[in-house]
Amino acid sequence: MSDIDYHAEPDRPSGADRQLLAWALAYARPHVAALAGCLLLLLGAAALDLAQPFLIKLAIDRAMAPAAGATPALRATLSAQLAPLAWTYVAVVAGASLLQYLQGLWLGLTGQRIILAVRRDLFDHLEAQGLGFFDQQPAGRLVTRVTNDVEALNEMYTSVLVNLFRDLFVIAGAVVLLLRLDARLALVAFAVMPLVFLTALVFQRFSRRAWRRTRLELARINARLAETFSGVRVIQLFGREARASQEFRAINDGYFAATIDVIRVFAVFGPVLNLLTSLALAGVIWYGGGLVLGATMSLGTLYAFTAYLRRLFDPLNGLAEKYNILQSALASAERITALLAVEPALRDREDAAVAVLPSPTGAGRAPGATGGPTRAEPAAAIPAVEFDDVWFAYGGEDWVLRGLSFRVMPGETVGFVGHTGAGKTTIMSLLPRFYDVARGRVRVNGRDVRDWPQRALRRQVGSVMQDVFLFAGDIAGNITLGDPRLGPADAERAAELVGAAPFVRRLPGGFDAPVVERGQSLSAGERQLIAFARAMAHDPDVLILDEATASVDTETEEALQQAIRSVARGRTTLIVAHRLATIKDADRIYVMDRGRIVEQGAHADLLAAGGVYARLWSLQFAGLEG
Repeated sequence: MSDIDYHAEPDRPSGADRQLLAWALAYARPHVAALAGCLLLLLGAAALDLAQPFLIKLAIDRAMAPAAGATPALRATLSAQLAPLAWTYVAVVAGASLLQYLQGLWLGLTGQRIILAVRRDLFDHLEAQGLGFFDQQPAGRLVTRVTNDVEALNEMYTSVLVNLFRDLFVIAGAVVLLLRLDARLALVAFAVMPLVFLTALVFQRFSRRAWRRTRLELARINARLAETFSGVRVIQLFGREARASQEFRAINDGYFAATIDVIRVFAVFGPVLNLLTSLALAGVIWYGGGLVLGATMSLGTLYAFTAYLRRLFDPLNGLAEKYNILQSALASAERITALLAVEPALRDREDAAVAVLPSPTGAGRAPGATGGPTRAEPAAAIPAVEFDDVWFAYGGEDWVLRGLSFRVMPGETVGFVGHTGAGKTTIMSLLPRFYDVARGRVRVNGRDVRDWPQRALRRQVGSVMQDVFLFAGDIAGNITLGDPRLGPADAERAAELVGAAPFVRRLPGGFDAPVVERGQSLSAGERQLIAFARAMAHDPDVLILDEATASVDTETEEALQQAIRSVARGRTTLIVAHRLATIKDADRIYVMDRGRIVEQGAHADLLAAGGVYARLWSLQFAGLEG
């Protein structure tokens, strides 16, 4: 297990936050009417909330305060005035609660619609990337982007975007009401505001740094978990559980330390702001109490003043949480936009057109078709597959292919052998254009693969690899892969063709039998047979078999060899094999070494030549011959 390189994320420049916020708001623009409706509901609820202290002020000044020393008759009159005020208060609170309920429901729905679009666009963009992109990105990091980071944006839309306007409205309303109640007392309360703003600036600086570190450490945890769970078989086989646990603990401790830093920052901000609020209230009670005692201010006014002062500071007390959400969202937006800015390395050219592969037998018909050839007549002079002076390297490393050239004519079966690292699998990755060559050309039907639409090219090129990937679902679905042109009958026909039908029918449910993630409930041989059926169901013109029989037993391999001979008849087939018996009947065999072809010819000719192929054959069959 090697350490993954987790690049620390630099602090964003001052203008970056505005750009990220503008990007996030662009997704909200189609829902501006719904957001405006949510805002109106929220402002209505806030207005009703601001009315509540004033109603209590009226109750105190008109009924409660005059009752001191009043006659019984006057007290009865004053008491009668309390009932309508009380019912009005209940109605105001109920109205505010109803508006908050409607706003919360509407805003939650709108936020989910926005997030639906963000997640869809991000997934589509990632899916369009070439394999080179995924070679460099830990799976856990990408999962974090599509899940946690997108969800952080949802928190911003639902908890900050509209509520920010509500808080501004409440602050403005509270300030106006405080000044109207008593300007002198308002100045006393506002004396602590410079300290409040200074505290907020300090909090912003430290919380931003702490939060970014927390998000980075969380991405490290996700990436490590994805790697560990994917390789758990190897970890257990070699007894590396202790080391895996130690490595995870180190990363987990890093996340713990980062989280503690965030907790410390927030633990300081809240009490400091509460202290400043209490200082303001203490000043108001001291100065305002003197005004009440001097009969220049009513008790109800003092109560209303303290209540509105609370309304003023409540949004500021919630600043920590909202700033936390905003910073989380902006950090997530930064990572999401960084991914969206990565242009796919492989793009279809504007003039890309579908070429027609010559096929003497009609192989390559639309999946499920039973008629004769549907494409152009054979053009024997045009190779079905051609590599012309191809040079290729992964990510700027040493050359894997060095001036490689060969041709495969329509309907031919060719094999590739060589030591590990010779470049065999790379050839099979370049043919469907999973990567682009550095120099030279790869052609299919005489046309450069870069001139093909990628989807059309990959429909023509089927492949079966040693490492078979099955999706959670059922057997038939893993054969057809949801292709609308294929039905259950096509899945069964393909399974019959490769000899997979007998074992599938023995499963509970047959072709509807459930398949768990990666097909772990099936044996390696059974997974390989399903992969063969998958390739055959889509009826490709060119078939790639890359160590496709390496994971099956001898009996299954013999069945597959028979199926290969059947489906390869008239179909251009390229086979990579370490088991040389797999390719001994090929029309031609290429022997590779360090990215070059060092020998080529039929099986018998290569044995007679006594070169590299002959030595490989003798090493594999020395104990069986004679």
